[in-house]
Amino acid sequence: MSGHSKWSNIKHRKGAQDAKRAKVFTRLGKELTIAAKEAGGDPNFNPRLRLAIDKAKAANMPKDNLERAIKKGTGELEGVDYMEIRYEGYGPEGTAFIVEVITDNKNRSASEVRAAFSRNNGNLGTDGAVAWMFQRKGEIIVSAEGIDAEEFMMAALEAGADDVIEEDGEFTVLTEQSQCNLVTEELKKLGYKIEESEVSMVPDNKVSITDLETAKKVMDLYDVLDDLDDVNDVYSNFDISEE
Repeated sequence: MSGHSKWSNIKHRKGAQDAKRAKVFTRLGKELTIAAKEAGGDPNFNPRLRLAIDKAKAANMPKDNLERAIKKGTGELEGVDYMEIRYEGYGPEGTAFIVEVITDNKNRSASEVRAAFSRNNGNLGTDGAVAWMFQRKGEIIVSAEGIDAEEFMMAALEAGADDVIEEDGEFTVLTEQSQCNLVTEELKKLGYKIEESEVSMVPDNKVSITDLETAKKVMDLYDVLDDLDDVNDVYSNFDISEE
């Protein structure tokens, strides 16, 4: 259970919970709005928006909600003025956490994130405290079931991937963030089913957590941060074995 990948087991578990709440659509809507605001409402010329649309469709977000969120970003509809903020901090055993927030109230978000760290065996750090331990990369998840590993790895590398990692019955394809969409489309053309595709903060090294008590503390901090309304993504460098 690796903290670096949003789409590892931890996020599959969280995804099953989030799907039961309207909150997941709110989070996706914010991402769509800010992506459209950043580089326009045409996904053909806005890679971030294209990824956000794919995520929204994968979550079965209603088409009207999706289109309305994009129009709020382009200014065609009146909407909330969102800002993006990144917080960095430490959890148990020196684990590093990056918390990406999309909010309309900076003070509220800062207060909630600080409280989440302090109440769950963590410490909120300053800008740059842990970001140097991560790289922003494209991550493409493909189920490994029925796929020849060597053949897939060669195909992914030829499509422009930087690396391929196989674990927990999945292939994680890492790319430069600017190449994520291109590699995703190339793999689709080759007939591979893409489970997820997004730009993430990937750690250079992982912190291995081996005892149950520490693992619970790390997971509690992750879950509390991830459940905050303003939080869009949480990344960490912990690695917890299934055992």
